[in-house]
Amino acid sequence: MMAHLIAVIGSSPGVGKSTLCGALAHWLRGTGASVDHFQEADILTRPAFGAVADEFAGGTGSVRPETLVKATQAYVSQARADGVDVLVTDALIPFVPSLVAWGHDEPAISAVVRDLVEAVEPTRVTVVYLRDDPEAALRRAIDREGPQWADWFVGRLAGAPGTRSVDSLEAAAAHLRREAELTLRLLAATPWSVVTVDVGGRSAAEVEECARRELAGPLRV
Repeated sequence: MMAHLIAVIGSSPGVGKSTLCGALAHWLRGTGASVDHFQEADILTRPAFGAVADEFAGGTGSVRPETLVKATQAYVSQARADGVDVLVTDALIPFVPSLVAWGHDEPAISAVVRDLVEAVEPTRVTVVYLRDDPEAALRRAIDREGPQWADWFVGRLAGAPGTRSVDSLEAAAAHLRREAELTLRLLAATPWSVVTVDVGGRSAAEVEECARRELAGPLRV
């Protein structure tokens, strides 16, 4: 069986990426598939991403695009060699939020996405894109993490070269809307399958059900 990478990304913090990743990994294991669940924090601990962690910790707070591409290629190649059927990844490819924050413009990010397409071949890729109004999603993140999280998030954006203009939660929401448009535009130019799930007022269970329904055909489960 050719490995299948399911990349769960979203339009904003608070849309439920991590929750959905865990649920999809559990569901797929129940079908008998060999599943690797790549959690968001794993990018700093997985051996294949060692160079990414080293560069990020090197003082600049950023990573060269070629390092991201090579690490992703190494991760997917190792998973194929290990006989993994499905890779469920939380906020891995195509790295658009990080690349935007580090100051790369759309042509440069588009080139990175093209390099990622080549790097993961022949692995099939399905991107599950969780979409919600950023203001609503940010409110959920604040409810979950506490009011101090808003200052942390705005400060993180304001401290990055590509998002220095963000100085409030409202500006952060406007930035996330533009970033969502960019992400979907770039994904549309790839051969990857894109499954868009509108979060809206849906519960986590309803989002999972919708994602599973959309994925069932391509996964043949």
